[in-house]
Amino acid sequence: MRGFRLDGRRALVTGARRGLGRAIAQALVEAGARVVISHEGPADMAEAAASATAIGASAALPADLAAPEAPAALIAATAALLGGLDILVCNAAAERREALEEIAAESTDLLLAVNIRATLLLVQAAVPHLAREGGRILLLGSVQAIRPNAHQLVYAATKAAIGNLNRNLAKQLASRGIAVNLLAPGAIATEGNAVALAQPGYRSAVEARIPAGRLGVPGDVAGAAVYLCGPAAGYVTGAELAVDGGLAL
Repeated sequence: MRGFRLDGRRALVTGARRGLGRAIAQALVEAGARVVISHEGPADMAEAAASATAIGASAALPADLAAPEAPAALIAATAALLGGLDILVCNAAAERREALEEIAAESTDLLLAVNIRATLLLVQAAVPHLAREGGRILLLGSVQAIRPNAHQLVYAATKAAIGNLNRNLAKQLASRGIAVNLLAPGAIATEGNAVALAQPGYRSAVEARIPAGRLGVPGDVAGAAVYLCGPAAGYVTGAELAVDGGLAL
């Protein structure tokens, strides 16, 4: 359908060497967009480059989003490479599994920096490029904003904060032609949780809590991303779309 095509659009998807980010980037490419993906740095450069080639992305750029200067530099590099920017997908996130008694200041600072500060700075740097009819910002939240895991307290709190950013930014930027929306994935099977899901009984226990009766797959999230980044969602802004099989209900 024409309303779901992204031909000629230029997009950045952060944290997209694997998992949901890669699936979203691939879906945008398949819809016709030119896409740059970002990765953390030298340690994952080879994997990111291979992912970019495999999905047809234009480039994989390094960006340690825990560094305050990294978001603006990444936006500038992407816009220079693509000749502009139409879509920003803020997917990159840091996550730590810690009990309350184990939470350290250093890990808290990292999650706040990557999940909240970097998102805000990416948006701030991208707005001058996106400020015209059809500009799109897609934030990645989580079902944990509503149903937090006790062992991911800080991560869940940052995802709740992203929901507030979504509503605030959508209201501020609508008059500039920019739509801002949020995807909130639930339990999605990716490389990152493959080991946990392989443990005896764990996968079935998770699926038992999901009304749809199954885990999601990255494509479930990617399809929703294409919709929110495209012309079919031209009158949608400030939305929080759960892709969770009903887990948050």
